[in-house]
Amino acid sequence: MVEGIAEEYVIATDKLTKKFGTFTAVDQLSLQIKKGEIFGFLGPNGAGKSTAIRMLCGILEPTSGRATVLGYDLQRETEKIKAQIGYMSQKFSLYDDLTAKENLRFYAGLYSISKRESPARIEEMIAMAGLKGRENELVANLSGGFRQRLALGCALIAKPPLLFLDEPTSGVSPTSRRMFFQIIRSLVSEGTTVLVTTHFMDEAERCHRIAFMSRGRLMAVDSPDNLKKKVIEGIMVELALPDGIRRTKEVEALPYVKECTIHGSLLHALLRDERGIKHLQETFACEVKRITPSLEDVFLALAQRQRAAEAELPQDIFRG
Repeated sequence: MVEGIAEEYVIATDKLTKKFGTFTAVDQLSLQIKKGEIFGFLGPNGAGKSTAIRMLCGILEPTSGRATVLGYDLQRETEKIKAQIGYMSQKFSLYDDLTAKENLRFYAGLYSISKRESPARIEEMIAMAGLKGRENELVANLSGGFRQRLALGCALIAKPPLLFLDEPTSGVSPTSRRMFFQIIRSLVSEGTTVLVTTHFMDEAERCHRIAFMSRGRLMAVDSPDNLKKKVIEGIMVELALPDGIRRTKEVEALPYVKECTIHGSLLHALLRDERGIKHLQETFACEVKRITPSLEDVFLALAQRQRAAEAELPQDIFRG
C-alpha cells in the first residue's frame, strides 16, 4: 500500500500524470473510487480518458504521481493488478476467425481458469451475452451488439472484482448500449466495481459518480445530480433564437446572463435569477423556456470556465 493513500478505496490516485514528449495527456489526476461503484470518465475525444484508464490497468507507465489499484502499487505491482482486473476496449479484442465459444475458451485459458471450472464459466458468459444458440457462429458473422457483449464476457470470465471499460459502446446501436448498461448494473449489484470511459451523456447519467475531463485535466467529480446542482448555479433556459449560433456572445453580454452555450439549433442560457426570463423575451422577442440542466450543460459550463481560467494565466505555463 502506498503511504498516504487510503486503503478503503478500490482505486486511489495522487497527482497521476502521463506525458508523451512535451504533450501532457493526463495532468495530475487525483481521485478515489470505492467498491461497487460505476465510475465514469466523461469528456470529448482527446480529453485523457483512455490514457487514464490504460495507466490504471498497467498498460501505460505513468510519468509521475502515485496510485493503488485493489491495494496494489501501480508502479511496483503491475502484474498483480493485471491478474485481478477485467479490461474491455472499444476495439473488442476478439478473434473473427473463431466462434464465440472458442473466443471464450481462449480467454479462459489466458486467465488460467481450470479445465474443471472452464465449461461452466463459458456457459455462464454465453448466457450473459445472449448468445445461447449462436455460440458456435464465427465472430465475424455476429452483429456489433453481440460482439460487444461477447467481448464483455471475455473480460468477465475470470470474475474480476474490478472491470475497466474503455469506450465500450462506441459503434453500437442505442438499443445495444442500453442492454449493455443493464448488464453492468447487474454486475455492480453483485459487488463488481466498474470504471468506464464514455462521451455519451446518457451513459454518464447511469454512473454513480462521474469525473469530467478536458485537455487532460480533472474538472469535477461527483454524482450526476450533485454536479447539476453545484455547477449550474442559476436558472437554465432554452432559447429558440433565429440565427442563434452566431449570437451567443450577444446573449452572454447581457447583465442577467451568466453563460450561453449552443445545443444544436437552440441556445441554453444560464440566468442569475428568474427575472432574466422576462428580460430575454423582451430583448429578443423569442420563445424562452425554463429547463432542467443536463450533464451536457454541466460539461459545457465547466469547459467554458476552464478556458476562461487558462486565458488569465501566462501561456508558457501550458507548454511541456
